[in-house]
Amino acid sequence: MKKYWKENLKGWLKAALFASVAVAIMKSFLFLPVAIEGSSMFPTFQQNDQIIVGTIHQIERFDVIVFRDDVNRTFVKRVIGLPGESIRYENDQLFVNDQPVKESFLNNDYVEKAGGVWTSNFTLESLTGEAVIPEGHYFVLGDNRRLSHDSRYYGPIPAEMIVGEAIMVYYPLPRISVVN
Repeated sequence: MKKYWKENLKGWLKAALFASVAVAIMKSFLFLPVAIEGSSMFPTFQQNDQIIVGTIHQIERFDVIVFRDDVNRTFVKRVIGLPGESIRYENDQLFVNDQPVKESFLNNDYVEKAGGVWTSNFTLESLTGEAVIPEGHYFVLGDNRRLSHDSRYYGPIPAEMIVGEAIMVYYPLPRISVVN
């Protein structure tokens, strides 16, 4: 009987060790859970939503990214401008390199019912003194433009501060969804 438990215990210990290593690898390199704090990304995310963040291979316009600032605070924002681009807002319209770009993620009841201007007029140059977003940097905005501290306040963010891309909301259960 002792031999049976000894052999089974070895198997369980191996399985537990393998599972621990697999979770550590996934958490470090593939997926990272993050809690949403604040309302800057409402209605995409709500206070206390739990999201899964995955690694990014290539950052594209309108990706929802997670990044850390200089004091290691975590932020979640949407990429609006890419390196080398000129951006501006005029009458709630995004212009990238003087071409209008549609922001379909803003077509929702919350924005429509709010009325008035959702994104105030600005140019990249008026905010940062730069005509284009520097190489290796990204211009990010919160979806809740009226209540978001974002690149309009602290400028474009360096790529090395980006942790990953928001993939899905996994908690609370009624809000489970893929981020778009």
